Amino acid sequence: MEQVFFRDWKSIGHVAITTIIAFVILFFFVRISGKRTLAKLNAFDFVVTVALGSTLSYMMLAIVPIIEGAIVLFLIIALQYIFAWTARSSKKIEKLINAVPTLIFYDGEFIEHAMSKEAVTKGEIFSMIRNSGIDQIDDVKAVVMELNGVITVVRKSKGNGKSSLDDIDLKCTL
Repeated sequence: MEQVFFRDWKSIGHVAITTIIAFVILFFFVRISGKRTLAKLNAFDFVVTVALGSTLSYMMLAIVPIIEGAIVLFLIIALQYIFAWTARSSKKIEKLINAVPTLIFYDGEFIEHAMSKEAVTKGEIFSMIRNSGIDQIDDVKAVVMELNGVITVVRKSKGNGKSSLDDIDLKCTL
């Protein structure tokens, strides 16, 4: 029972050194892998983040050797890059890897089946509209559950150009 709090100074030193090295390695890999690794999370990015964190903790606690952990970190980030690049190259792969945005409110109407699927209440939608600084529901064109789970409120526009809703299949949603 006494080793729950303290084993010996050698173990403390070992964990301190491996933590510093593991942290620097992860920082280096994240820095060279680009901003995608730090983006707001969609399901795929969440899995990558959990895998990186788990690997880092094993490295810090010296459960796996530093070199093996570094290889795992590198492979996780490389796989993320490969999957992201493949998704960019193929619409089918993109749909497989990434979720699609879901319209949950459109032109004054709550889309009940989409709200149910995404487990969103009318109160949450009203809250997001208020958070966007909008008082009148009539000023809202759409409310969208984005692929990373963020709810976006889109104001009605007076323009005739391309819409930020163009990538959402309105026929399937409504």
